[in-house]
Parts: sequence; C-alpha cells; structure tokens
Amino acid sequence: VISDKELREIKENLPELPEDKEKRYITEIGLEESEAKIISSSKTMANMFEESSSKTDDAKLVAKWLVGDISALLNKDNIDIDESNLTPENFGKLIKRITDNTISGKIAKSVLEEVWESGSDVDEIIETKGLVQIQDESLLEEIANKVIDSNPDQVAAYKGGKDKLFGFFVGQIMKETKGKANPKSVNDILKKLLN
Repeated sequence: VISDKELREIKENLPELPEDKEKRYITEIGLEESEAKIISSSKTMANMFEESSSKTDDAKLVAKWLVGDISALLNKDNIDIDESNLTPENFGKLIKRITDNTISGKIAKSVLEEVWESGSDVDEIIETKGLVQIQDESLLEEIANKVIDSNPDQVAAYKGGKDKLFGFFVGQIMKETKGKANPKSVNDILKKLLN
C-alpha cells in the first residue's frame, strides 16, 4: 500500500512527461501542434530545443529549424541529435545570427551543414568564409539599379503586369551579391525602384 504522501512525492519528482511538454510548448511558446509533438516526443530533441532556445530570443525559429533542416539531417545520417556535432550553444548561435541579420536563412543552411560535418563554431565559419550579409542599403540600391538597367525588357514586362518577374530581379541581385544580400532589404529596394 502506497500512502498519499508517497504518491505526492513520486508525482513531484517525476520529470515532465512528453504530453505535458507538448502542451507547454503550444501554450507558453506558441509552437504549432505538429512542431511541439515532434520536439516533445524525443528527450534529446526536447533538450536541444530548450537549451538552444535559452540562448536566443526566437524559440519558434529554433523549433522550425529543428523540425525542418535538422530533422532532415538526422534522418539522412540515421542518428540521434546527441550523436551529431551540433551543440545547443552552436545551434543557439546560428539562430541568433539569423535573427540579428548577420546571415540570411539560406546562408544559415550552408553554415549548418558545415557545423554538422565538422562541429566548427558558427561565428568562425561565418567569419572565415566571409558570409556576413550585406546590409548596406546604398550598396544594395546601386546593385539593384545595375540589374534594372541591364534588363529593360524584363522591367517593361514587369510594369506591364507580369508580377512574377519580381522574383527574377531578386534572383539577379542575389546572384550579384553571391547570396549575401539581406532578402528583406532587396525586396524593399526593388519595390521602391520598380514602382
């Protein structure tokens, strides 16, 4: 026979169960149910999520990367997250570099692949490979003007209603900057120049 006191002590010392974690992720952090379910179903994934989230301001972005790119890498290599070269510190740093606009999401994918292979520090990879995103509005505007001047037919077609060509101009600027332009800035500049 187990007393009420013993039951209470057992309950208090139990670790948070996956269903409770999932509920907490949805209500407190605002994750999608599917993300919360995937992350809470694995103890190592939940640990990575919580530790990495504590190093950044964007837990939702941490979840998005865990459920997306990182899960894909785990499946490809058929390993658990704690067997990978990715540490919570390094992953938190990667998310921070996306949110502070040091690198774009696209560049972050290549940084993640390198971390995955070598375990190198995120900031070292960004620094040594010169991956810092171009934020200089005047430089981006100069490049945008060059792209617009070089493509008069596309400009005319865009102004004639072919809205899909907007992506063409974004692509040309990204090509010119080797993918280092801040996508949001590029979109804003192009909207201003093309309208």
